[in-house]
Amino acid sequence: MERLIGRFGGQHPGALVVVFAAVHGNEIAGVQALQQVFALLEAEASSRPTFRFEGTLLGVLGNKQALEAGKRFIHRDLNRIWEPHEIERILQTSPEDRQAEDREAAEILSLVRDATRQYNPDALILLDLHTTSADGGVFCIPAADPASLRLAKALQAPVILGLMDGVKGALLHFGVNRAFCENDRPPHCVAAAFEGGRHEDPRSVSRCVAAVINALRAAGCIQPEEMHTQHEEILQAYSKELPKVTRLHYIHAIRPEDRFRMRPGYLNFQAIREGEHLADDARGPVLAPRDGLVLLPLYQAQGADGFFVVEEVAAS
Repeated sequence: MERLIGRFGGQHPGALVVVFAAVHGNEIAGVQALQQVFALLEAEASSRPTFRFEGTLLGVLGNKQALEAGKRFIHRDLNRIWEPHEIERILQTSPEDRQAEDREAAEILSLVRDATRQYNPDALILLDLHTTSADGGVFCIPAADPASLRLAKALQAPVILGLMDGVKGALLHFGVNRAFCENDRPPHCVAAAFEGGRHEDPRSVSRCVAAVINALRAAGCIQPEEMHTQHEEILQAYSKELPKVTRLHYIHAIRPEDRFRMRPGYLNFQAIREGEHLADDARGPVLAPRDGLVLLPLYQAQGADGFFVVEEVAAS
């Protein structure tokens, strides 16, 4: 597949909305969702002469090599290497000497920087589409600023506070520091990640479609009354019984030598009690460190986080 999944707009001023998919190569739903979104936009523009798209939408494929291999990553998690010193190392390494994810990061960086130079937008909106290995994983993760929180709430899914700060080297961290821009007037950057559900669930594609369209409304690219689809109904129906806002309290980091195994049957947002036997590793039982809600329980071979614990907070 091409790095650029699609491009739409660019004829009228507005935000540059960059949507990433398959940053983890085993998460194909975001790619399929973006293909549907571009088809919907083309159909809207063809059928309605008054349709006006303000700004530009880019769909960017994340880890091409891992996607082709059906794996989360090849050598390193592409969503953990976006630290400034790592990117500097990658850029100083000759292309033929770069490892798999290093090549992916260099190409993504070049594509987005070229787009910011070309369109010189007033705002850069970053949305990163993901899915999970467990059921119930529909939520969004904003960067730690008010504008990103507003974007996350506009996606119409539960919001997790503090999670982006708790995961080092994430792609969106790099973006909110305006590092995708090289000019003297970098645009304001707003960022959120969206988790659409379990990898294999076809409804995850619909939820991701809805999230992208909601992001386009929030960015002012399309009007609030435009492009309402059944995808939004699927997302709203799923999210209405979930907590509106939660905050991260704990990450259970793991290494391959830990031989971590989550006990079966845990769902995202499932209530857990302090001391509950959640998993096992090379040292023995892994117990819940506190009361809360379990998030992203790991049920796949690759990953650096066994589970997260969040707690519901009052929505503001």
